[in-house]
Amino acid sequence: MNQDKIMKRRMITAIVLLIITLIALVIFIALFVDESRRVQETYRRQFTTELRHVNEEISIYQKAEGDLDYHYTRITVYMANAGSYAFLIDNFTDKQIVINEISTCLIKYPQQMKGKLDDLQTAVSDILSDLDKGYEEAKTIYESLDLKGK
Repeated sequence: MNQDKIMKRRMITAIVLLIITLIALVIFIALFVDESRRVQETYRRQFTTELRHVNEEISIYQKAEGDLDYHYTRITVYMANAGSYAFLIDNFTDKQIVINEISTCLIKYPQQMKGKLDDLQTAVSDILSDLDKGYEEAKTIYESLDLKGK
């Protein structure tokens, strides 16, 4: 009889520990999902910040203010930064490819890209307005380049 009580207590203790463990697991999962969402929001915010910088630098470049090579380099850097953040955003693969292609073209084909900065500014503005056509416009830009030329 004494052993039945001990077994009953152990079983109750095991069930209580199981319930506590399940509650802790649910809380951990909820916190993980919440933190992942916050991190993704941060990446998206940084992505849009970098694209805003691209637009500002293109405006300065077009006004021919200061050292044009310096401003073109800044455009390139900001676009590369946007590409880095795009890589970190979940479910963003197609858009990431477009951003990375533009970034690559800015580096590899500066003479051609300098003539397409108006189009790039329009595309970036549309992307910042959350319009998918901005990515299509950006894709059109790099598809229009002579990739064998300079």
